[in-house]
Amino acid sequence: MDFAWILLMVAGLMEPCWVYTMERSEHFRRLSYAVATVMLIVVDLGILSAAMQSIGAGVSYAVWAGVGSITTLVMGAVIYRDPVSPARAFFAVLLIAGIVGLHMTTGGH
Repeated sequence: MDFAWILLMVAGLMEPCWVYTMERSEHFRRLSYAVATVMLIVVDLGILSAAMQSIGAGVSYAVWAGVGSITTLVMGAVIYRDPVSPARAFFAVLLIAGIVGLHMTTGGH
């Protein structure tokens, strides 16, 4: 896996971090969480932008959103006790398959 893909995975894994701090900010009323959210978003998008230089915007954004979605789904199940039905698990596996497929079919891997 080349460095751009590693950056893209890091960016995708950062997405749930700022989702968490944004939720904790209580609509940006808690300043420390609000500042953390903005900082995490800026860093996250900077890393995403760096990955896009090599991978391209379309694939980068799709993978970033997919990794962030899967990680946020897991975070929701673990932290917030969101239910994980068989249907949700199935569609999460489809997202993962899509991410792997995009990686396998993108030149330069």
